[in-house]
Amino acid sequence: MHNEHSLLREEIAALKKQRNAIILAHNYQRDEVQAVADHTGDSLELSRTAASIDCEVIVFCGVHFMAESAAILSPGKTVLLPESDATCPMADMVEVSVSRKVWKNFPGYSEQPMFIFPHDFSLRDMKRQYHGVPVVAYVNTTAEVKAESDICCTSANVVKVIESLPDDKVICIPDRNLSMWAQKNTNKQVIAWDGFCHVHDRVTKNDVLDARKKHPSALLMAHPECRLEVLELADYVTSTSGMLRYVHSSKSKEFIVGTELGLMYRLRQDNPEKQFYPLRDDMICSNMKKTTLKSIINALKHNEKIIRVHEEIRIRAKNALDRMLDIK
Repeated sequence: MHNEHSLLREEIAALKKQRNAIILAHNYQRDEVQAVADHTGDSLELSRTAASIDCEVIVFCGVHFMAESAAILSPGKTVLLPESDATCPMADMVEVSVSRKVWKNFPGYSEQPMFIFPHDFSLRDMKRQYHGVPVVAYVNTTAEVKAESDICCTSANVVKVIESLPDDKVICIPDRNLSMWAQKNTNKQVIAWDGFCHVHDRVTKNDVLDARKKHPSALLMAHPECRLEVLELADYVTSTSGMLRYVHSSKSKEFIVGTELGLMYRLRQDNPEKQFYPLRDDMICSNMKKTTLKSIINALKHNEKIIRVHEEIRIRAKNALDRMLDIK
C-alpha cells in the first residue's frame, strides 16, 4: 500500500504541474488525501485561500457544497470535485423552492422562542411564514440556498453574525444544533431549521460521560454541530480550525475530540507529543471519505466532475458570503 500511494502521489504531482492546479482537502478527508493536499482546513477557509492563489484548476477534496463555494469565489478557475456523488446530507435538507404543503395545515409558531421549522417545507415557505426576518445561512448549504439568504455564517462566527444584524429575530439554517448553540449565546430569537449533521448529532450526553471516565485528564473539544447537551459539557466548543488552534496553544497533553475522525490526522501531525481520543469511534462521514488518490488523478486527467454555479446564483451567493466577511 505504501509503494502504491507513493506512485500515486508522484502522478498527482506531475498532473498538478501540467494543469497548473492546486489541491484542497477538508479536515475530514482520508489521511492520504490530506497528505497530498496543498492546503487543508475548513471549507470556507479553503475556498478563500484558493481565490488568492494564481492557478487554473482547483481540485476540491470535500463535498459538493464546498466545491460550489470555491466556484463562487473563483469564477475564472476550473473547480473539480473528484467524487461527484460526495454530498452533504445536512446541506441537502434545505430546498429553496415553494413546497406543495397545504398551508392551512401548518400551525402558527411564530411567537414561540427557538422554534424549529420542519425541513419537509422549503426555505421560501419559511420566509413567507416569517416575512422580513433575515436568513442566516451556514456555509454548509448549497449555492442556491446561499443565494436565497441574507448573510452566511460559519460554525465559528454564527453568534457574531447574528449579533451584527439589527433585527431582534433571525432565521438560522440548516443545522438545528448550531442554532441552539447560537440561541444560548444571544438574546435574539433564533428560528431554526430542522436539519442536522448525522455524524455530530449522534453524540449524546452519555457518550461525553463515558469518554471522561476513560480519559479523566483529557480536555473535551466539541463541534457546535453536536447537540446542546453535549456542548454544555465540553471544555471548548469550536470549529475544526478552532480545535487545531486550541490544541496548539493549550498546555494540556490529552484531548477528547468531538468531531469527525478525519481531524485526528492534522491534530497528530501538528502535535506529535499530545494524545487524542475520539468522543465516539463511529464519528465518520462516509461522503467525506469517498475521495481517493485515484479519484484525484482521474479528475485531473480527464477534466471531469467540473462544478459550475449559474452566474446569477453565484453573484447572489457571493453577496451573502461577502456580507459575512465584511463583519469586523
